[in-house]
Formats: sequence, C-alpha cells, structure tokens
Amino acid sequence: MYNMSNMKGNGTQKEARLARLKNEIVEYVATQQSCSAADIVHHLSNERRMRNHGLTARKVGFFIPRYLSDLISFTLDHSTGKRLYHIAA
Repeated sequence: MYNMSNMKGNGTQKEARLARLKNEIVEYVATQQSCSAADIVHHLSNERRMRNHGLTARKVGFFIPRYLSDLISFTLDHSTGKRLYHIAA
C-alpha cells in the first residue's frame, strides 16, 4: 500500500506534460507577431485541445518567465497594461 505523503510527483508524465507545454507555447509565439497570455491560452485550450491542463492566462504569465525566459521575451502594451510575448532576439 502506497503512502501518499512519500510521493514526490517527479515522474515521467509530469516531465512530458512540461515539455509539451513548453513546445506548444514556443511554436505559437513563433508564429504570432506579438500575443498576450490570453491568446496563448485560447490557442492551447481550444485549437490544440489541452483543456485538461488547467491553463489560465495567469498561469501562462508565470510559466513563461520561469521556464522560457531564454526563448521568449515580452513588451508591455501601455494602453491595456498587458504583456505581449514574442521570440527573443
């Protein structure tokens, strides 16, 4: 019988989901000139059918600087206050 407190959650499925999410975000941002986190979430959840990942614009906004800061940068749209993501040059 497994003790749930001993499980760390560093399995292969978690790594595979992380890798897929990274690839999907980079591919989408590369095809779009500049896009917001809401645009990314809409594309991933509706077009790529990643609905069971629990993606929100807030989560994507925290995910990109944490995992993809070397590939994706952002500019601030001062009229709306949103970050617009693009491939880092």
